[in-house]
Amino acid sequence: MRLLLTSAGIKNASIHDALVDLLGKPIAESNALFIPTAIYPFPGGPYMASRAISGKAPSPMSELGWKSLGILELSVLPSIEEAAWVPTVRDADALLVWGGDPLFLANWMQRSGLADLLPTLRSEAVYVGVSAGSIAAAATFVETYTEPPRGNDGPLKSEDIVFATPQGNVDRILVTGQGAGLVDFAMIPHLDHEYHPDASLANAEKWAARIPAPTYAIDDQTAIKVTDGIVDVVSEGHWKLFTP
Repeated sequence: MRLLLTSAGIKNASIHDALVDLLGKPIAESNALFIPTAIYPFPGGPYMASRAISGKAPSPMSELGWKSLGILELSVLPSIEEAAWVPTVRDADALLVWGGDPLFLANWMQRSGLADLLPTLRSEAVYVGVSAGSIAAAATFVETYTEPPRGNDGPLKSEDIVFATPQGNVDRILVTGQGAGLVDFAMIPHLDHEYHPDASLANAEKWAARIPAPTYAIDDQTAIKVTDGIVDVVSEGHWKLFTP
């Protein structure tokens, strides 16, 4: 399986070209499944999922002109027979894994059986992550929360650092979580983004120190491309690699 891990979707021509290269054919000839699961823990999650699926979200993904686009909701998979959904996943050219809560997403990737299925997919299949969808691909990741995650949100490794955002008015809890382990590095998206003030370069360095693997901090104009284990950075913005 190939991967394109983005901060905010297919934001520029370089990332678009990387996606087409991974697919090995035009997007118009490729079938995709959209996974909105990570967005549901957020207030208004169903509306945000609808905007993303219909191509009205700020992170381009579903509106790229796919030959066909289906919806794969991970939380329903444990209640249906594998024969009803596994062949559909195996036939897909791309899995579009949307953003939201990476801890919640990683939990449902495990509970649904998708995490075990992904490494068995054909080599031409492409996992395309957005934000949390990219974060959860790692074996170990970090994320910030305003409140301690619930016990059923996913496997925690620790949740013991509290810090203030640059505005100084919201305390954040830094959680170390367990992801799907599809790659041997980790990602911190939205680097230095005005609407993600805690994802500063200084904080990214502190977070990366908690991860026992190389960690890429990337902005919204950057993506990580993985082909047969070879990692390439595709960027029209800025990024930084932290090593253990």
